[in-house]
Amino acid sequence: MAEIDIIIVSWNVRDLLDRCLRSILAQGGSDPDGDGFAMGADRVRVHVIDNASSDGTVEMVRSFHPWVHLLASAENLGFTGGNNRALPQARGDYLLLLNPDTEMAPGALAAMQQALAASPRVGIVGPRLTYGDGSPQSSRRRFPTFPMALFESTLVEQWFPHNRWARLYRMEDTPEIAQRVDWLTGACLLTRRAIWDQIGPLDERFFMYSEELDWCRRAADAGWQCLYLPQAHVIHHEGQSSGQIVAQRHHLFNASKVLYWCKHHGRVKGELLRAFLLATFAIQLAVESSKWVLGHKRALRRDRIVAYRWLLGTGLRPSPAPKRRPND
Repeated sequence: MAEIDIIIVSWNVRDLLDRCLRSILAQGGSDPDGDGFAMGADRVRVHVIDNASSDGTVEMVRSFHPWVHLLASAENLGFTGGNNRALPQARGDYLLLLNPDTEMAPGALAAMQQALAASPRVGIVGPRLTYGDGSPQSSRRRFPTFPMALFESTLVEQWFPHNRWARLYRMEDTPEIAQRVDWLTGACLLTRRAIWDQIGPLDERFFMYSEELDWCRRAADAGWQCLYLPQAHVIHHEGQSSGQIVAQRHHLFNASKVLYWCKHHGRVKGELLRAFLLATFAIQLAVESSKWVLGHKRALRRDRIVAYRWLLGTGLRPSPAPKRRPND
């Protein structure tokens, strides 16, 4: 019998979390008890870490999902801090890191667990992700090169979208075939407990974004492999937590990107990337300012000018956790 602990870090996505938990419970064939539920011969436990939500998430979990182990944090610990807080309570052979804005298709969890059990050197498995409308969502990657760091999710990608190098990096061909990959995005990752014991928890300097890239890199350095498993399907309503803090999201994404490059490729490349990203924000600020002067959608331009000025002011360095939504 295998034991699986599912860890979900949630912030202000009550209704989506409810749907997520219901989809998890549907993976089993028995009613839950105080120690989770049975999935065939296996035992599944769920831990929800609420990052000081203000939308009634804690009350919803206590009322409708009493079988869940709930940790209600008084502050926003971030994705990494929340997962790390739950780790001491997880005692299973396998740990599933799952976003609260996901829904697991029937059989997805069992398929991923069976794939790990069948491949001793595979330590991380991720499913096929789709958006809510059924369209495919990119989830598998090669480790980034420096040119790709200058391209991915930057102004340059807006100028040259869907080019062959981006497709190669995102491994967009043959999505229907199970395959070894360098790393997987963190919406749904089933991992072996042995990896956590060997390489340690998530690096909490990555408050949000790039933490799964860093962890998969560390796992690869320790000899573990990642497997993309399209037979397991998970719907991901992407960005429902971070979408509440748009400017902060851009800061967290790019600051984490710089941190990853400083950590794994040296400070020189990390600082070059920081300078490049700040330069792209300066260009975008100039463009938005010009449009404001010309009178084009001034309210929109004003909001973007404020956001780009704030981003430039951060220097893309770490900042405290987001405490509220914009305009609160």
